[in-house]
Amino acid sequence: MAPESLTDNRFQPGSPRIAVIIPLYNGAKYIGQALDSVFAQRLQPAEIVVVNDGSTDDGPQFVEELAARYPVRLLHKPNGGQSSARNFGVAHTTSELIALLDQDDIWYPNHLEQLVRPFLLNSERELGWVYSNLDEIDEAGRLIARCCLRFLPLPNPKRDLFGCLAMDMFVLPSASLVSRKAFEEVGGFDETLSGYEDDDLFRRIFLAGYDNFYIDEGLARWRIYSQSSSYSPRMAASRMLYFRKLLSEFPDDPRRDRYFARDFLAPRFFPAFVREYTNALRYGDRKAVRTALDNLVFVSRRHKRKARIVMALVLPFLRIPFLPRTLLPVMPGVSPMMRRLLR
Repeated sequence: MAPESLTDNRFQPGSPRIAVIIPLYNGAKYIGQALDSVFAQRLQPAEIVVVNDGSTDDGPQFVEELAARYPVRLLHKPNGGQSSARNFGVAHTTSELIALLDQDDIWYPNHLEQLVRPFLLNSERELGWVYSNLDEIDEAGRLIARCCLRFLPLPNPKRDLFGCLAMDMFVLPSASLVSRKAFEEVGGFDETLSGYEDDDLFRRIFLAGYDNFYIDEGLARWRIYSQSSSYSPRMAASRMLYFRKLLSEFPDDPRRDRYFARDFLAPRFFPAFVREYTNALRYGDRKAVRTALDNLVFVSRRHKRKARIVMALVLPFLRIPFLPRTLLPVMPGVSPMMRRLLR
């Protein structure tokens, strides 16, 4: 059921035009399902653009054949990642609102119909984006969890910077509708990021003073599996890039007792770097182990005092060749203990 605020009569006449942007990179397996979900929308978009980001499979050919029967534009560019593909697609459209869809995700038929409604309300604060909850599915499309964001301790909608920094925002592109004005004002996606680029975009739109609206209803299906971009090496590298970007953008302010690195950023990112390290050990990737360990050291030095002490005690053992790998069987029990120690 739609929230009460979306069922009143405070609507402006007419509906803004919507452009759908789908980045495509070796996504032949799922792109048909994604596009079918666009064609099935009760509120049809004005523009549908698929950006071939240097694919080497037959995904672009499939879209090209589909474009002969449906109003889809296929654009081509060299591979540069999702950020550059999305920016490229947005630059080739003119609609007032931008609907982002990943190649392996699926919209429910009421997706655009529901997300556009808050943009039609009379409000004193200009909306930058509207987003919703979503259902998690696996590689085969089987339902894993309905409204999966309810299982996370997330503040929705976003109301303060500190919440945006202390944890991942989980404003998923496939579950969002973005104002073109806001998107262009902040410069679109940061093309140096191939992970956390969505978090970065919506944080900058928030900082620019735009409001956001959250619908606690699953309006899309989010496909999570081991080959998805969330688990790619690019994501791991981008995590450190984003951490460093946030450190640079939000230096500590002792006079106001605001220690962004210690209180927000390091506690947020440290567990992810621990997971990267244990995964690198598990797969025997020595280069990845060294990189992950360097990242752990870098982040821990900006963590709270207890975390710095624990890391200083553990680090000499982690640097002993082969020793960490022998501890892999007990790693599942070590992680909860580490979380307790680092509180």
